Amino acid sequence: MYPLLRAVLFMFEPERAHALSMAALELVYRLKLSRLLFGRRRSVPVNVLGLTFPNAVGLAAGLDKNGDHIDALAACGFGFIEIGTVTPRAQPGNPKPRVFRLVKDDALINRMGFNNDGVDHLVERVKASKRDCIIGINIGKNLDTPLELAVDDYVRAFQRVYPYADYVTVNISSPNTPGLRDLQHGEQLRQLLHTLKQQQQQLAQQYQRYKPLLVKIAPDLSDDDISDLARTLIDNGIDGAIATNTSNQRPDLTSAAFASEQGGLSGRPIRQQADHVLSVLLRELDGKMPVIAVGGIMSAADAQRKLQAGASLVQLYTGFIYSGPALISSILKEM
Repeated sequence: MYPLLRAVLFMFEPERAHALSMAALELVYRLKLSRLLFGRRRSVPVNVLGLTFPNAVGLAAGLDKNGDHIDALAACGFGFIEIGTVTPRAQPGNPKPRVFRLVKDDALINRMGFNNDGVDHLVERVKASKRDCIIGINIGKNLDTPLELAVDDYVRAFQRVYPYADYVTVNISSPNTPGLRDLQHGEQLRQLLHTLKQQQQQLAQQYQRYKPLLVKIAPDLSDDDISDLARTLIDNGIDGAIATNTSNQRPDLTSAAFASEQGGLSGRPIRQQADHVLSVLLRELDGKMPVIAVGGIMSAADAQRKLQAGASLVQLYTGFIYSGPALISSILKEM
């Protein structure tokens, strides 16, 4: 059924297609048809980050930026949903068009720019959800916040979402906010993580519950950069990492019409790149924290390869757009 729906959706420009697909998914959920269409969520529990995940397949941040569709997406079979990226204040993101479909490559390019309705809206949506899966919240800085004040934005967002998240991800790897990736290096990274770790300890005491703190990294880092970053994560007591975000590189694209568009590339073309970063990161972390793998997962074999490499969990984004809920069940059948 999904291939037919996809054919219709792909007739629309990507953001319009996304809005239509989310509306359709909500309708299916509200009519209580999710189980009929997608089947019962497969229970393959896994304990990671001190949390029990119903299964190891999650939705990556970016698809549900505002937390408006948590329950409907969970009904597709995901074991966890990561919402966001959310910023302290609402912002419109970059001018349209800002998403491009590379169908021949099973890929997307996006330069959304953290468009979202702000952290207060997201918190209200999380509070209204049924919470029948693990919910991660991905936080970022506002576009108009200078890089030297970025820590303040992350602290504000972290404090606001902490009571409502099962885990929180620090997004310092989007290619679509100028200068953001500079936070992955050196003193800026150390200062950010040190401050957030202090906040985490204070909030854990305040709410009497410890919420894991993760960092999402880019696929465009050198091996030396990954090594330095891994050391900084360990030194600051970070709980986990997510590898990887979208890529600035354009490896062997067939869809030449969009290859020159600025933004982050996701999907099949970054599979090898994301796998390499995952491998190096796992080696450098040496088992000191779990890693969630995302990037280029278009099949059950792709997911299994990342899990066998040492990832604790996997997340889908572009693969879910191209293959629908069937991809979740096909991955879980192999577990």
